[in-house]
Amino acid sequence: MNIVVIGPGAIGSLWAYHLHQAGHRVSVWSTKPHSYFKLRLDESPAIELANNQPRMLQQADLILVTVKAWQVEQALLPIRREINPETMIAVMHNGMGTSDFLIKHFSTNPLLVAKTTHGAYKLSDQQTCHTGKGHTQIGSLNPLGEQCQFLSQVLAHALPECGWNDNIQLALWNKLAINCAINPLTALHNIKNGELAAPSFKQQLTDLVSEVASVMTLQGFDVDESQLLAQVYQVIDKTAQNYSSMHQDIHHQRRSEIDYITGHLLSVAKLHNLKTPVNQKLYDAIKHIETVGRNHD
Repeated sequence: MNIVVIGPGAIGSLWAYHLHQAGHRVSVWSTKPHSYFKLRLDESPAIELANNQPRMLQQADLILVTVKAWQVEQALLPIRREINPETMIAVMHNGMGTSDFLIKHFSTNPLLVAKTTHGAYKLSDQQTCHTGKGHTQIGSLNPLGEQCQFLSQVLAHALPECGWNDNIQLALWNKLAINCAINPLTALHNIKNGELAAPSFKQQLTDLVSEVASVMTLQGFDVDESQLLAQVYQVIDKTAQNYSSMHQDIHHQRRSEIDYITGHLLSVAKLHNLKTPVNQKLYDAIKHIETVGRNHD
């Protein structure tokens, strides 16, 4: 397949490398001005991929968008005319809230959304580390996307494990619950994920998950709150030595995905006239840090 990965950050580079190794014709689209992009994963030899070449977009069977949620619109709109209407577009990012934009501007394309628990970290522009093996799920955002179930096999062959999920929205909400619990707390306290296992965070994590579960119930999902909390603690344990993406963004004074994680939760809660004060407090704290950081630039 001809595949373009838009946003070769940590996760984008991980997928670009593995898809290339699986035999696909892979290129990237990035903010770098160079015609080629060098990429090295862990201790493997470096590979060189075409970068920012419109003909690769025009020939693409699949465009895998791995930029942060708030970057999806600004990444895709300038290149919209280069993308053929039959090209599959799959987004893979933390948080929720980009679906409406995709459905509005790419209604003729098969649209898909994926979530992954693989961990990756960029040591430099060219060097990426695969910090934790995980599982990927993919599902459709529109009827055309439902015809692309074979894509889960393509991704699984490149980077196991990957499966098709007919109820991808529930999977995304479950991931949102985990992100709402882990990401803001690790960013605010400047800690690794595993440190949230301390007893001092137990009540706050419980309250955060409880609020998310209430919103999910109003959205029509059958939610087991205790099971959702158990999933949060499983991720805390499995990724104990990792820093969350929001921690890294705040630490490096970059814009985080808070608007598409906790912010999305708050927006949906507001539609149901439901107050979520614990999540609101964390959202306000992260936004304050981002605002102060911008004012100091």
